[in-house]
Amino acid sequence: MTGLSTHVLDAVSGAPAVGVEVSLQDASGTQLAAGTTDSDGRITQVNPKTLVPGIYHLVFDTGNWFADNDIKGFYPEIDICFEIDDPARHHHVPILLSPFAYSTYRGS
Repeated sequence: MTGLSTHVLDAVSGAPAVGVEVSLQDASGTQLAAGTTDSDGRITQVNPKTLVPGIYHLVFDTGNWFADNDIKGFYPEIDICFEIDDPARHHHVPILLSPFAYSTYRGS
């Protein structure tokens, strides 16, 4: 399986973060794709096209998600910059989210 997926988990409740808007941008800031996390906090295929090697950004609209869930948060947006080096490989970029912290890693 190739492509790009993401998952957002609300680390405070241990539940999926449903309804987080996410955009995929290239290094110049041009939006390539966008989506919203589903009932499991996932977007299984962020981009409809194969990504060529290069620098990309996944931008998570956490400010609106916090507001919609009546949470006072510190990060209105999370911009994860990463590099695709092998377009034949699947890339997964998950976020563990809380109001005053977040973490990410290269998933599988």
